[in-house]
Amino acid sequence: MSETTYTKIHGAPKADLHVHLEGTISPELMYGLAQRNHVDIPFDSPQAIASAYEFRDLNAFLQVYYAGLRVLENQQDFYDITMDYLKRAHAENTHYIEFYTSPQSHIERGVPLAQVLDGIFAGCDDAYSKWGIKANVIFGLQRHRTEASALAAIAQAEPHSSRIIALGLGGPERDNPPSRFVRAFERARELGWRTTAHAGEEGPADYVSQAIELLRVDRIDHGVAAQQNARLVIALAARRIPLTVCPVSNVKLKVFDKLEHHNARYLLESGCVITINTDDPSYFLANLTDNLYQTSRALDLSDDQIFQIIWNGFDGAFCDDASKRRMQQALNEYWHG
Repeated sequence: MSETTYTKIHGAPKADLHVHLEGTISPELMYGLAQRNHVDIPFDSPQAIASAYEFRDLNAFLQVYYAGLRVLENQQDFYDITMDYLKRAHAENTHYIEFYTSPQSHIERGVPLAQVLDGIFAGCDDAYSKWGIKANVIFGLQRHRTEASALAAIAQAEPHSSRIIALGLGGPERDNPPSRFVRAFERARELGWRTTAHAGEEGPADYVSQAIELLRVDRIDHGVAAQQNARLVIALAARRIPLTVCPVSNVKLKVFDKLEHHNARYLLESGCVITINTDDPSYFLANLTDNLYQTSRALDLSDDQIFQIIWNGFDGAFCDDASKRRMQQALNEYWHG
């Protein structure tokens, strides 16, 4: 692998299909919003926030993650976090992003859903006008809450449904199987949304199967536990269900002990449609280029394999086919031109 590969990956048109908006908040922005909104946080500087970004597992990370939500209080805050991240993503030639947002956490804190979504949508629109980067929104349910809460949140989102591209499911997997949310995903399809769910991150392969068979998702977020079931891997490959894999996140949250032991290459060589994504880039200190490059080095991926993974990012996107083909053409011309 050439040392110039980082530059090549950085310059390539890319898509990030698995990124949590609330996980893009930089230490500087978190501290600034806390000051602006007079929100007490247990940090006295951006540097103190950054030093706290070491996590022993998913639950420990989620405790910090949910604390970080508290600084987001109004439409301007959601606009600012959206613009701040899309500017950084544009700088590394990311052409397309699908943001998860966690509306139930904001609703619970008394932030009107309209302010959350209108701020994000305005940020997406302005970023597209200013930099040409396209972003869409995934309405992310939290699996530790009830399905009744999920359905209530979806009902609140219905006036905005034309701007929401998909329903997602995230949060702590342990003891929170996808099977609890069948009606919520049925409702999403009635609204014309696509569907995706976190499954097989720290949960078992059976959760991946549940997401596919019971929730009937179009895509799986993470999905690395599928390796536990050879028949499931064969089915994922045969049905071409994309997996939005997040290798750096998996190492940071101790799903794998080191990047060299990640199974992204196994899944790719088994015929699965894998993409590489950031998950929570500010917390894990790795943008999309970092994720692709570090994974390629650790797993000794060839240039053709890296190209295929980036290509898959556009293939697995929920945008229209014409946009996919246009971005893939740009990638092909860049990579092979």
